[in-house]
Amino acid sequence: MGPIAVSGASGKTGWRIVDEALQRGLVVRAIVRPNSTLPPQLAEAEQQGRLEVFRLELSTAEGLHHALNGCSALVIATGARPSVNLAGPLQVDAFGVRSQLRACTAVGLSRVVLVSSLCAGRWRHPLNLFGLILVWKRLGERWLEQSGLDWTVVRPGGLSEDDSRTGQEGVVFSGADQQQSSSIPRRLVAQVCLDALQEPGACGRIIEITSSAQQPQQRLGDWLLESA
Repeated sequence: MGPIAVSGASGKTGWRIVDEALQRGLVVRAIVRPNSTLPPQLAEAEQQGRLEVFRLELSTAEGLHHALNGCSALVIATGARPSVNLAGPLQVDAFGVRSQLRACTAVGLSRVVLVSSLCAGRWRHPLNLFGLILVWKRLGERWLEQSGLDWTVVRPGGLSEDDSRTGQEGVVFSGADQQQSSSIPRRLVAQVCLDALQEPGACGRIIEITSSAQQPQQRLGDWLLESA
């Protein structure tokens, strides 16, 4: 596998995707906004020459082309953050995703994993008080589905910062619109996203994930075989 790009790499899920990828020995390009601050783990990796960081706005086609050129895959972990700007989810989770997909097509990158959210597309949900975020996340998903690229959508439940849960809980996998709630540590989300890049059966699938201490450990590949 050639280099993989991770957008939103300074975010709480994105930096864990980059960290997990580096631990797996992958070559990674981290895409962050110009004013973003890298977490200490990624800043150290950049200083040591183990990580290439591209700082750009998602609306800048030339910058995206430069960052993605030569990559074998892109994991989109960008997401709007709560703010007074209620247009943020539309700009980031819909238009920002579309910009990245167009750049992928332009440079010939075909494999894309998008980190979305449980309940994407639902109108009646408390999260939609923040700029209809679930509506715009679903629009981003649809543009990915219609892009002609080899796509996977990963929809995690409530995101936990507690990485200690990672080795103690099994992932609950399901298809689209099967799970309603429950949480999952961001570190597990990162692992599933990277596993999806290795599984041809993950292409063209929406995969919802939560986790539980009562759930037996199961590989994504095994679940894909069972659910085929």
